[in-house]
Amino acid sequence: PEDFKRLIRSPKPLLTGIFSQFVVLPTLTFFMILIIAPRPSIALGLILVAACPGGNISNFITHRAGGNAALSVSMTAFTTVGAILLTPFNIAFWGSLYGPTREILQRTTVDPVSVMITVGIMLALPLFLGVLLNIKRPELTARLRTPLQYLSMGIFVAFVALALAANWTFFVQFVGAVAVLVLLHNALALGAGYATASVMGLSPFDRRAVMIETGIQNSGLGLILIFAFFSGLGGMAVVAAFWGVWHAISGIALAGLVGRKEALR
Repeated sequence: PEDFKRLIRSPKPLLTGIFSQFVVLPTLTFFMILIIAPRPSIALGLILVAACPGGNISNFITHRAGGNAALSVSMTAFTTVGAILLTPFNIAFWGSLYGPTREILQRTTVDPVSVMITVGIMLALPLFLGVLLNIKRPELTARLRTPLQYLSMGIFVAFVALALAANWTFFVQFVGAVAVLVLLHNALALGAGYATASVMGLSPFDRRAVMIETGIQNSGLGLILIFAFFSGLGGMAVVAAFWGVWHAISGIALAGLVGRKEALR
């Protein structure tokens, strides 16, 4: 709670991170799709990933990169809550602006309220319960933290494996194109976060947090939404699965690179 209070008193870095996450990244993703014109299911997968909030691994990577870890944790928390409204809105809004993805949305029964409920149950409720447990029983929280980290990683790996297994033919056929697009999209996300934070005049310490938070997406949530509302659509599932693997690799590599030089606060 103290991290939240501190950032509410000085909200500029937090608001910059939320803006970068939910406005800048989806907008740039849309223009990237217009320029490259990938297969519709792949395009919608990129839109969906860009609509998701930041992933929890961003907090660890920000710490490794020498950035503002408290800001990263708070951005993840606030974007997680904001995702209840903004994730379904961004999927519907940006997906409807591009003809091929609009056709997929029209053929798919996607109830925004159901998406909001799913996001709330999967993200906001665990966040609230975790903070509450940390306040009431900090000693229990300390014992549970490491086992739950391994459990969450195991669940995510299982989701990735399931997504690839269910769409193996598609994956083998289009793995090259998907890999290039995901690498480009991830680089765009990291660059967007850094540029947005720079334009807003944030310190290098906060800039690293915003950059990494924008470049690390909750692709696990993306996979849940894809299987729940899009019947595990091939291109979407492969994009989200590939994102889940690649953003961890790129984020850790970036942290090792920039973490060698201390950031000014």
